[in-house]
Amino acid sequence: MTSSIPLDTASAGTDRTGGVQSVERAFQLLEVLAEAGGVSTLSDLATASGLPMPTIHRLVRTLVQQGYVRQDTARRYTLGPRLIRLGETAGRLLGSWARPFLGELMETTGETANLAVLEAGEVVYVGQVPSRHSMRMFTEVGRRVQPHCTAVGKVLLAQLPRAEALSVLGNGPLPAHTVHTVTSSDALLTQFEEARASGYAVDDQEQEIGVRCIAVVVPGAPTPTALSISGPEARVRALESRVGARALIPEMQEIATRLGTALASSG
Repeated sequence: MTSSIPLDTASAGTDRTGGVQSVERAFQLLEVLAEAGGVSTLSDLATASGLPMPTIHRLVRTLVQQGYVRQDTARRYTLGPRLIRLGETAGRLLGSWARPFLGELMETTGETANLAVLEAGEVVYVGQVPSRHSMRMFTEVGRRVQPHCTAVGKVLLAQLPRAEALSVLGNGPLPAHTVHTVTSSDALLTQFEEARASGYAVDDQEQEIGVRCIAVVVPGAPTPTALSISGPEARVRALESRVGARALIPEMQEIATRLGTALASSG
């Protein structure tokens, strides 16, 4: 004799893949909340996730109790502070897993190698192997920067649909960090098209005067991730001239592809 199980009850069991459906749905809600900028109402969560409201009520209540979601004074739900420790730990582990590849990139180019992810509309540096040169670039791991003025940010935004990239950039002129910073969304969208076509993006003294960075996407990574090199503007240009962009970029992409495969298999 068979019996049907209501959707809300079945969510506590296992699905056909062997996973626990309620856990999958809880993470689905966290992802939806993150994509909404970290703030959402229950009705918006229901619309975006496609889950029934009773299920969302139960899951959100549990996430609030555990500190992974909180309710603000406007009765909206936001990502909770307990996620910060998880994210920081995951970021450190990501940087550790990537360190051999970053070291290879640094040895290949002679310049500082960086790993960064796109998170909630910001670029977060999660790994770095400094150059052996006495004059070198250093970015603190864990530092968050705006994507429009960094090579890693631009190459990651270039992978997004136009509307999503515009949403990250926001309305109006973007803040200028140097006289070279591109502050026009239209100009940046053109750069994104060029990045998709060429496979790389450049920060030419746009975040910091005297610093040039080149970035490529890490394909297959579980979260939007980019690999870059950074150094004094004159030295990086000399590297590009000596090696040639047609050789330098494929070398970076080859390392990024192997890193993406390693990260995907580790997940």
